[in-house]
Amino acid sequence: MSELVSGPTWHPPSTAASAKTASALFTAAFGGEPSGVWAAPGRVNLIGEHVDYAGGVCLPFALGHRTWAAVRPRSDGQLRLVSGQLDEPWTGALADVAPGHPAGWAAYLAGTAWALGEEGLLSRGFGGIDAAVHSDVPVGAGLSSSAALECSLGVALLDLFGGGAGALDSPARSGLVRAGVRAENEIALASTGGMDQATAVHARAGYCLRLDCATFETRQLPFAPAGHGLAILVVNTNAPHRLVDSQYQDRRAAVDRAAALLGVPALGRLESVAEARSGLAAVGEEDPVLLRRVRHVITESARARAAADLLEAGRVAELGPLLDASHTSLRDDYALSCPELESAVDASRAAGALGARLVGGGFGGSAIALVGASAVGQVVTEVRAEAARRGLTEPSFLLAEPSAAAGRG
Repeated sequence: MSELVSGPTWHPPSTAASAKTASALFTAAFGGEPSGVWAAPGRVNLIGEHVDYAGGVCLPFALGHRTWAAVRPRSDGQLRLVSGQLDEPWTGALADVAPGHPAGWAAYLAGTAWALGEEGLLSRGFGGIDAAVHSDVPVGAGLSSSAALECSLGVALLDLFGGGAGALDSPARSGLVRAGVRAENEIALASTGGMDQATAVHARAGYCLRLDCATFETRQLPFAPAGHGLAILVVNTNAPHRLVDSQYQDRRAAVDRAAALLGVPALGRLESVAEARSGLAAVGEEDPVLLRRVRHVITESARARAAADLLEAGRVAELGPLLDASHTSLRDDYALSCPELESAVDASRAAGALGARLVGGGFGGSAIALVGASAVGQVVTEVRAEAARRGLTEPSFLLAEPSAAAGRG
């Protein structure tokens, strides 16, 4: 797997090289040639964090870093899976895929095959696969490596067993989003929303996706920071995620509880913190922690809508204060930060970033900074130096460029 880098190579490995690596891995593991190689991107969420499972609005875009899947059909109902980066190979019967089985990375692949079948998107001729995956998406950095796994295999299966339904304009792509969510929720047992999968299958190069997570309606917003003399710098703190699974479940449970108490289908649809507070008080719920969680979801969705308006108006440089406010809310109302993330955000701002915030699950992983293109080196230097001053793990970096959706490599 390619590392996040801070030297002269800011961009992901070449498409041809990564596809060749996946194909060679396939041949070494299974013999012969794959039927093809498919790829799906990681993602950066510009703003709208921890609102997808609350039916809010978010603005993700696809990374150039991708996961590649070399795939060949089988006829015996077996799934044989191998990764160039993660753990040991896994082999099992499609009929045996179930909640918690398989575990680990294979759950995302086997779960996708199972879920696409459950969604009725694969022909009755589907009889298993051999698949080898190679990833350029850094694992554990909050850049959606799991959805890249799901969607790289998913578009392959739609092409091979769905009548070519993996094509960019195919309505089956919305079914793949649902299947990816089911793979995570029902097989990998991760209670995630659908932002990552929607980005992987609907993104466009040079655009940010305005995703309404209540309806999964999407709109493409022009987003080319370089054209405005800007860059999105991703800072991977290289800190391990601390308690992220239990804390994620806690935040989601709080959101679901608040929505139930308020009698609304999706908390992210609300626009008034005061009305939400009043509604909770009316049913005798005044827990200050719950109120802070509610405030984050409502205000973060509002920030995402405001950011979308700025993008539509071409006012990219004005995003900075919204990113800063997002980080404050994630830190204070959602309590997701950690020393490494605070160091990265503080140092980015001190070095001249227009705005910065944590991204992803929190408690580790990455932050992003909106930076003048000419100031990228200065920000990198200061972020690295500040981590050293605080005795933290040395961070690593990439420049995030809005890239294309999943498809055949």
